[in-house]
Amino acid sequence: MTDLLIRGRVLTFVEAPKGIDDHASYRYFEDGAVLVRNGKIADIGEHSDVARRAGPAVKVADHRPNLVLPGLIDTHLHFPQTQAIASYGAQLLEWLNTYIFVEEQKFRQPEHAQFIAGRFMDELLSNGTTTAVAYCSVHPESVDAYFGAAESRGMLMIGGKVMMDRNAPDALRDTPQLGYDETKQLIGKWHGRGRAHYAISPRFAITSTPEQMEMSRALVAEHPECYVQTHLSENKDEIAFATSLYPEAKDYTDIYARYDLLTRKTLLGHCIYLSDREISVLAEAGAVGTFCPTSNLFLGSGLFDRDRFDKLGARWSVATDVGAGTSFSMLETMDEAYKVLHLQGQRLSPFNSFYMMTLGNARALDLDDRIGSLHIGADADIVVLDSRAKPSMELRMRVAKTLAEELFILQTMGDDRSVAETYVAGKPMKHRASNQAAETEATGGRKFETV
Repeated sequence: MTDLLIRGRVLTFVEAPKGIDDHASYRYFEDGAVLVRNGKIADIGEHSDVARRAGPAVKVADHRPNLVLPGLIDTHLHFPQTQAIASYGAQLLEWLNTYIFVEEQKFRQPEHAQFIAGRFMDELLSNGTTTAVAYCSVHPESVDAYFGAAESRGMLMIGGKVMMDRNAPDALRDTPQLGYDETKQLIGKWHGRGRAHYAISPRFAITSTPEQMEMSRALVAEHPECYVQTHLSENKDEIAFATSLYPEAKDYTDIYARYDLLTRKTLLGHCIYLSDREISVLAEAGAVGTFCPTSNLFLGSGLFDRDRFDKLGARWSVATDVGAGTSFSMLETMDEAYKVLHLQGQRLSPFNSFYMMTLGNARALDLDDRIGSLHIGADADIVVLDSRAKPSMELRMRVAKTLAEELFILQTMGDDRSVAETYVAGKPMKHRASNQAAETEATGGRKFETV
């Protein structure tokens, strides 16, 4: 494979920034370069040094004056909800029953699942996201479509079939045994195949009986290499309903703890209304609370308390939560995260935002040896960001004087237009994704949109 030298203003993090002046937390090269070889990063540093070591025959992708960073990472979203974004006027439980459970029934059709999976992956790539953790529907066909679309694009993706055996339409229910059997089969088919990672996915305590939770416990014990994803304390009515179904539990978190579902590989969506005891349980287990600011605001759920997670030593990550989240853009997500924390008197510096979108989320997934930073040996998942992509941004950038200012402008004003290119394992993908979406539309992709 031909080596590729990606030139630009290179930024990558090595630690979580302790403040806006913590320059030791990142490496920045004003005229930098990343050398890609066989899908991996082979060199990084000042352009003059990397180019000299690469030799005169190397192919060059010159992205100056744009920023070159690790590909962005999204730790919680729902691929079957891609067409349910912007569904009006409901909080969580009503929203699920009115819109989402109707939408997810379409995924029993393999053609529809494949069409949406392709568009879903291309939306991620258009927004600079190279790795995501997603829920599929209850149908195994949706998992095959999801991982198949990721595999064809070379993406490192995490996902799994939701398990639901109550409090959902009949067409979306499995049984404890069927959920176990189908999940077991899908793990065998997909986990570790190429860049695929499986997530055991009981949707949440409301839609799983104790029998299904026992089956989930068995799956986690049998497959400790897999992730676990579910939801926790997103909405007050949800908490009341969940705890009423498990009256023996101390609280909502204890439901999952009783079934040994809290591990270092567990990702818990939302975690808004947790007591100190519950956060301490997550900290002890090493489980990750996932901060989903756009969906928490859209559904009127509440505000994630990052400082309390930090104080009690619990891990957390950030995510779009499409389709309650209103954008695939991690830039727009961090814009909302800034506001959510600001309302609580908590600061989010632009360096911390970009750390969380890259190395921070990679560490939450324990994949920081492979993704989330630009280091020799890492997978060459890379995003190129243009801080002057919109006229309003270009005007604002005329008076920006520091890297911190530029990052904050990208975070506050940026969207998919700010993504100049997205590389997956060293291959440029953004414009390919746009072209594929146009071709799919032209050949009648819409015919699969109805049940």
